[in-house]
Amino acid sequence: MPAIGEYPRVITSKAQHDAYVSWLLELQRQKSLSRDDKEIVRLLILVIKDYESKHFPIEAASPREVLQELMEANNLRQKDLAPLLGGESVVSNILSGHRELNKHQIERLSQQFHVSPAVFF
Repeated sequence: MPAIGEYPRVITSKAQHDAYVSWLLELQRQKSLSRDDKEIVRLLILVIKDYESKHFPIEAASPREVLQELMEANNLRQKDLAPLLGGESVVSNILSGHRELNKHQIERLSQQFHVSPAVFF
């Protein structure tokens, strides 16, 4: 994690990308964030998205579509994600578009599938 008071910069390497993803996850684990930390989260999301769009281009997809693709790629069913997301009804509501993913669910999913949280934004 970068030094206190340091702000994200344009990502120029895979190692920097990995460090910024870790930084973002660390901030998202905190229960409350200062105004500066909230700004850092916004900046991290932007620079991570920018780097990933240039180095890992994918078609634009909604968070729901990303989750569905990850489930299919990993041969998972709704009930398999219930413990991560808060129950089978929550998973069903997310997949049907009646409910959005929250930051805690995104963190759990990014860790489970080893992807950047930015793919869910």
